[in-house]
Amino acid sequence: MLTALARHPNALVILGPAAEPGGSPSHAYLFHGPGGAGKRDVAREFAARLLAQGAPDPAGAQARALAGAHPDLTWVVPSGAHEVLVSDIDGPVVLAATRTPFESARRLFVIESAEQLGDEAANRLLKTLEEPASFVHVILISDRLADVLPTIRSRCQLVRFEPPTLEALAAELVAAGAERDAAEACARLSLGDAGRARELAAAEGIELRSRAQALVRGALAGRVGAEAPWDALLESVRARGERVRVEVEERKAAELELLPSRERKRAETEWDERLRRSRRRVATAALALALDLVEAWVLDLIAVGQGAVDLVRNRDRMSELSADAAAGRGANLAALVRAVDLVEDTRRRFALNVAEDLALEALSLRLAQALAG
Repeated sequence: MLTALARHPNALVILGPAAEPGGSPSHAYLFHGPGGAGKRDVAREFAARLLAQGAPDPAGAQARALAGAHPDLTWVVPSGAHEVLVSDIDGPVVLAATRTPFESARRLFVIESAEQLGDEAANRLLKTLEEPASFVHVILISDRLADVLPTIRSRCQLVRFEPPTLEALAAELVAAGAERDAAEACARLSLGDAGRARELAAAEGIELRSRAQALVRGALAGRVGAEAPWDALLESVRARGERVRVEVEERKAAELELLPSRERKRAETEWDERLRRSRRRVATAALALALDLVEAWVLDLIAVGQGAVDLVRNRDRMSELSADAAAGRGANLAALVRAVDLVEDTRRRFALNVAEDLALEALSLRLAQALAG
């Protein structure tokens, strides 16, 4: 049995028999469920099992696939900040799917973030999904099934993955070194998204959480103009982008060193574009998380004010929440509801590529104004 499937009974029913020798795997699967549910681990293990079947050295083939080093396994991660680009699909999937396997009896293609497939990229993929070669198997992965284009969704066998329970997720974080109260808060703030919970429990996540909460608490206290809390939040976001820049630059230098001089200019241009998109994608994700944390604090204030303490997510910071709720600004239900609307409006502004610093400054000032009423 696929070990990664042990806690996913719905997926096990579909994938277990298909992964056995003599099984009949579908030409296309769509793995869906919340982030951190284990979809990627299962996809890699499932692909490895399929590629090992019929191989002269099944154990070696499986080990290489699990390590991401098998020539018949292609793993696609979106290059765009908000979408899977046509270039992510054309060569790596559509063209490659017309070519026979290098060494296995099959070729496996895994495409992450299927909900980010735009119309053009999706149209390029459709023919592969509709009329695949007999040796081709495609696994699409999505955290948001409702956002996957119907034309893609209808051509795949759906495989649902359930999130871990909040208790199990908190226990995992405690085992990794988090304090019990903080672990429970991270599990609740993630809404069962294990990947996000782990991110919040890590040092960068702790910093981002504190700075996001400082922004909304500054607005509650009327200190926005004096403290400019959005600057610290942006500093956390940009630090993540800088970390990605260093990683990509190191990989770029290693590849350029191996290329002949005539090919370096082209490769350097491609790497620079990859760097730009990677930094943008990381910043977009960090800003989205920051807004979620700002909104969670406001929603927790509403829960405290309405006596629904069981719904509070920031349970490790109840003293700060209680202090904010006791203050006049943190007890005005209509103002808090308005604050939630302002966060959602800022989320829409980011989707339109509005400058992050201006959008966060505007959010802080608008929050302070709304909460003062």
